[in-house]
Amino acid sequence: MIQAFGLTSTSRKDLPPAVDDVSFEARPGRVTALLGATGAGKTTALRLMLELQQGRGITHFRGRPLHRIAHPSREVGVLLGDVPGHPARTVRGHLRMLCAAAGVPVGRADEVLEAVGLVSLRDERLGTLSLGMDRRLGLACALLPNPHSLVLDDPAEGLSGRESHWLHGMLRAHAVRGGTVLFTTAEPKEAARVADRVVTLEQGRLAADQEAQEFARTRLRPRVAVRSPHAVRLAALLTKEARAAHRSVEVVREDGNRLSVYGGTCAEVGEIAFRHGILVHQLADETGDMGPGAGFLPGEGAPGGGRRPGSPDLCVGATEAEAGRSGGSGGGAEAEAHSDSVEESVRSGSAAGQASGSPTGAPALPSPSTSPLPPPISVRTAPSPLRPLRYELRRATGIGTGFLIAAAVLVTSALTAVLLARVGHTPQARLLAAWPRELPLPPAALGAGLLGALASGDEFRHPALAADRGTVPRRLGLLTAKLVVAAVTALLLALFAVGCDAEALYLVYGRELTEVPGDWLVLSASWIGLVIGCAWAGVLAAGIFRSTTAGLAAVVSVPVLGVPLVQRVLQGASVRTAAGLPARLREVFLVQWPFGGGRYLAGAVRVIAQPVGGALTLSLTALLCAYLLTSLRGRVR
Repeated sequence: MIQAFGLTSTSRKDLPPAVDDVSFEARPGRVTALLGATGAGKTTALRLMLELQQGRGITHFRGRPLHRIAHPSREVGVLLGDVPGHPARTVRGHLRMLCAAAGVPVGRADEVLEAVGLVSLRDERLGTLSLGMDRRLGLACALLPNPHSLVLDDPAEGLSGRESHWLHGMLRAHAVRGGTVLFTTAEPKEAARVADRVVTLEQGRLAADQEAQEFARTRLRPRVAVRSPHAVRLAALLTKEARAAHRSVEVVREDGNRLSVYGGTCAEVGEIAFRHGILVHQLADETGDMGPGAGFLPGEGAPGGGRRPGSPDLCVGATEAEAGRSGGSGGGAEAEAHSDSVEESVRSGSAAGQASGSPTGAPALPSPSTSPLPPPISVRTAPSPLRPLRYELRRATGIGTGFLIAAAVLVTSALTAVLLARVGHTPQARLLAAWPRELPLPPAALGAGLLGALASGDEFRHPALAADRGTVPRRLGLLTAKLVVAAVTALLLALFAVGCDAEALYLVYGRELTEVPGDWLVLSASWIGLVIGCAWAGVLAAGIFRSTTAGLAAVVSVPVLGVPLVQRVLQGASVRTAAGLPARLREVFLVQWPFGGGRYLAGAVRVIAQPVGGALTLSLTALLCAYLLTSLRGRVR
């Protein structure tokens, strides 16, 4: 059950709040519609419920607020607009990535793809999907962890009639399983036809909270739906006769050859059509704009075969008009028999819907072959450190951006090394690293920083994990996974860059420029530390500033701003030195360094004492502290 209490948004300046003291509930096993015109506060109410927007009030999902639920996606499946995924990622790859984040088996992706009818499009890119297919994928993402509740913001907006009916069938099937469904809409027709309960918002306030049958009876305007190939002529005649009789009748021309007559009856419209010899294909009473037969010929019926409150009842006037066109009493008897058969089919459809366990007045459920739900699964609740690691690996390898950047870095590094060797006067270590003195960082370090910045920046640009929480979750497990993957990627990039540089120098100039320096061990440690440090700086900075560009800027600022500052500090006069630091550390911690650990510790201290190492260490420390502080602030909020 979803229970919302006193939802009130924060008002800006002198404007009234978009949502003001709204309280309602959505019960399990039922479909609840949040109805309101554009600007009524529907989306704001959902964002307040999901804690995506600051305001007052609280929402309980089966008795607990969302921030008290360890894994919100397993309790609430959310669909707010388009799928927030990278446009270059495949449909199947996107779902497999979310499987890793939710801790569900990877085969679950194929199950939900089959349920939403996207098996044939599993290898398509997200950027190529149509609106209907994107909405199907969004529903698949919401159903992936088998949530109890579904919260959807205007899911049928922009969809065709067939897509809308399919979507409504999926929502009904989820409710019949015992789940809770809450969706917003601006169409009274959709709300009354699909939902069991309708909550109406007007200017941010609760206007009504009614059962669908009562909503259709009290809040919608009755009309007569007419379909005729001579709709223009019939509309003119209806308007003319209403004016002559001094009656208030409104005739609205709908799409195609359809009319909506407000203030008249089926008998009156049928008699006028009969007198003037106008053929009528459809004539039905409807309650407002919510008749499920609207848009379908009488022989077709509405998909699902069910009947909601306010659905059109076949009128005798329609059969009389067509009987008059056929010119005999036999035609009238035939039409009456057709009317009886239709009414019988409607009653049987309603009985079938009630027998299947749906609420009173609910439409007959779609068969499993048309809108099946994926089978229930049992999600392991125990935390696993491998979940964020699997997610990060699938996120990084699911698109080709990282591979293209790595290839570009290796080619640039090799060309730079060849040019440096041609110019000359470059030390061997800088030559193998392709690091000119004029550049702040070598290509490998810049590439590692860019890959690290993309690891965090893409989470904000394409927030696949933020569909249910509005912002990228700052979890330490996810940060650790990103740092580990970034470190491994940077290590491989550093080794391959040196190898490609050495191979390019050997091919162009021979073996003379590929000799290994004598102090290769210290140089290798410094090189690996530099590249990994740049990658980590990109991850942390992009996570703090929520931008890939900001992450790369932080990486470049280390040698541009940090190194001169450290050099100025180190060049100052000093009356003390740090000689003997490893020995004093051993005395303080009473630890004997194994395998000559003191020597390695001294080497690490010397690396950090260098200007670049010191600036990078200070930057990483500051970024890590800032990241932790922002995480704690978000949890407090």
